[in-house]
Amino acid sequence: MTDTSAETPIAELEEMGRQIRVLVLEAVAHAGAGHIGGPLSAADILAALYFRVLRIRPDEPDWEDRDRFVLSKGHCAIGLYAAMARRGFFPIEELKTFDAIDSRLQGHPDMSVLPGLDMSSGSLGLGFSAALGMAMGARAMGRSYTTFALLGDGECNEGIVWEGAHVARRFGLDNLVAIIDHNRLQQFGWRGATPAERTSPYEAGELASRWAAFGWQVEEIDGHDMKAVVDALEDARDASGPVAVVALTTKGRGVSFMEGSYPWHSQVPDPVELRQALEELGMPDGILGRSGR
Repeated sequence: MTDTSAETPIAELEEMGRQIRVLVLEAVAHAGAGHIGGPLSAADILAALYFRVLRIRPDEPDWEDRDRFVLSKGHCAIGLYAAMARRGFFPIEELKTFDAIDSRLQGHPDMSVLPGLDMSSGSLGLGFSAALGMAMGARAMGRSYTTFALLGDGECNEGIVWEGAHVARRFGLDNLVAIIDHNRLQQFGWRGATPAERTSPYEAGELASRWAAFGWQVEEIDGHDMKAVVDALEDARDASGPVAVVALTTKGRGVSFMEGSYPWHSQVPDPVELRQALEELGMPDGILGRSGR
């Protein structure tokens, strides 16, 4: 039984982020369905969490004192599965079953079928409210684990997020960390100067200011700077109240023709696009192999 090592070097974490992106692309292409833009923007955050920050035991997924993690932006499940597989929760080959009708790896996380998941999620905002409950439960039971929740910036349009933010501050929860994947491009976005353009609904710094207005300790970081991500998440454990880490990211990060392009929120790459994407990520042969391409 081994916990996540707190000594994983930054360079290794960056490599894990790259591998998560490769696995996301391969799994979605193999399934013929799934989300890409959000998982690619969150890959570095997931690498930092699963390979350094979270106190977890893949060989004992129900360890009572483990940190809890909730993927509140549940449509990005394939990014979470890629991180979990690479961390040893289940065989990497199982990613080939993503989104199949009898698979444990559904399009949204299902805690009833996959060990290692702390919460099923899908309806935006509900995962965050569950994370809030976990943090309150830890306090009631006298346990020391920290609960981390990963939200999307579009998810922050939901009123339940701000209701939860108010409650967390009201109870002074110092064991709850909200990470906002602020890729500034929602599924369809807000129309820009032309119908083809999409913009973020939040002005620069606005999302961080909103969390701060609810009394949270807020840190805005570059979500692709691995050291900044690790430092912010590790520092959050010592806070005196709830912490919001607003990670500025790029949707579709790592693949030139996907970056900042809203159609890649849930578009599936064809064989030519997949090959180009894998080449840009420096792994032209991928990790899962060429099954189904």
